Amino acid sequence: MQKNSLNKYIGIGRLGKKPEIKYTQNQMAICNFSIATTESFKKNDAYEDKTEWIKCVVFGKTAEFMGNYLDKGAMVYVEGRLQTSSWEKEGVKHYKTEVVAYTVTPLGSKSDASTPPSTQTPPAPGEDDEPPF
Repeated sequence: MQKNSLNKYIGIGRLGKKPEIKYTQNQMAICNFSIATTESFKKNDAYEDKTEWIKCVVFGKTAEFMGNYLDKGAMVYVEGRLQTSSWEKEGVKHYKTEVVAYTVTPLGSKSDASTPPSTQTPPAPGEDDEPPF
């Protein structure tokens, strides 16, 4: 009996830092990046923003495009699937969930990325604009 399921992520957010390309031994391009997605909600007669940092990875020509043409703050559309990996370090099990992207589309021109929006995305927690996980 076949069980049907769907593993799909779709998001729009701003890049937390300039994407960097790395290459495998087989010369496959890999780009790890994070996007910030922010939502506003009303709390005690005032609006508050909540930002989520989404870790993503993309491969091949899309990875090369991101590293060559996109910069910190660029608005992107990301489509892919969620993937969780785990590892053990010093006897403690760690988990990481990220989006394995198959589509990354820049939204707006390159100059839009260098011009901050009217409501700026808060910096990611941790060093170098990366989430602490």
